[in-house]
Amino acid sequence: MTDLLERLSELSTTVIAVACGVHLFVFWSLAVWSGGSLRKLAATLDAFTRGLKHRSVVGSTRALPDQISAFLADVGDVLDAPAGDPAAQADRAALRERIATLDESRGYLPGLSFEAAANSARTMVEAYPLLGVLGTILAIGASLQGGTDGAEVTVGAIVGRFGEAIWSTFAGLAAAILLMFVASLLEARFTRLMELRKDVRAAVARAKRELALSATPAAGSADDVSATNGARRAPTGASA
Repeated sequence: MTDLLERLSELSTTVIAVACGVHLFVFWSLAVWSGGSLRKLAATLDAFTRGLKHRSVVGSTRALPDQISAFLADVGDVLDAPAGDPAAQADRAALRERIATLDESRGYLPGLSFEAAANSARTMVEAYPLLGVLGTILAIGASLQGGTDGAEVTVGAIVGRFGEAIWSTFAGLAAAILLMFVASLLEARFTRLMELRKDVRAAVARAKRELALSATPAAGSADDVSATNGARRAPTGASA
């Protein structure tokens, strides 16, 4: 048991350092993942709004969140435009056709996996100080288990091992500080992505609902016109 505790206490600092490196890699992977998700959202909305006559001119050098916000504003302008405006009706028809054609993949829907991974990565930063304290406690426990020549020898062993074990606590605190700094740099980016996903889902759902409702009366009026024309032709045929 004493050998096991000593071995664990000796490895605690190395384990914390390796775990910190893996954690940094996870944050880097999440940053790359978020960039790809933003590009996918921007490409989806660009495809949706490509046929609109009144469309925001956003350069490719602009930040992806700014591009997505501009595309969302274009969709909102089309939906909020007066129904009697011919240009608005043309934009509504174009947007309805683009969404009906391009919405099969629904690349804006996935997001739960990213949110779960990002939340887990942020939460696990809090475990590093506890790991450092655990390594120190294991070292002290190994010293207590190894004391067999009386209290004086045991206290001396504890003091001797404490100087080595304190590095475990230092490693845990240093790793936590470093990872908290990295997480704070990425927090705004991750939060912005989650908010944009919600906005895109809400905008597409609203567009589908309102464009479908606006198309229904038009189809109904066309049927009424056909029925009226048929009724007008019926007496002519009967008189013949």
